[in-house]
Amino acid sequence: MTRNPKDFWTGLLYIFFGASAVIIARDYGMGTAFRMGPAYFPSILGAVLAVIGAISVIRSFITHGTPISAFSLKGLALVTLSVVAFGFLVRGAGLVVALPLLVITSAYASTRFRWRITLMMAAGLTIFCALVFVKGLGIPLPIIGPWLGG
Repeated sequence: MTRNPKDFWTGLLYIFFGASAVIIARDYGMGTAFRMGPAYFPSILGAVLAVIGAISVIRSFITHGTPISAFSLKGLALVTLSVVAFGFLVRGAGLVVALPLLVITSAYASTRFRWRITLMMAAGLTIFCALVFVKGLGIPLPIIGPWLGG
């Protein structure tokens, strides 16, 4: 049987999501490397993800590893809640509300949560995402949403 359960299950997840991306993308036009179609990037990324997963599964039978620790329902619930809240809030409240809430709520799921580091990370990520995605790439997300008068 497997000697490293963490690598085994991680590899299976990578294979699942990689194969899913390739299967979903097959209905779209592939294009070429110079004129990429909508299926090009998900197909390449999915294939790479599946290969990394296969390597991880193979490695799980060769190298020894630690067993999987207890499952944290608190962490799963907080991370899921933070992503759902981000999706709900980003259009109405804007990036400056939704992204820090995502970072703080997700970080609170950790046993090593620290307020100072989390607030610095939330501020840094919000500034970075506003500059890169909204200003630099022109993604149509409000920095301050209409709920706050933006």
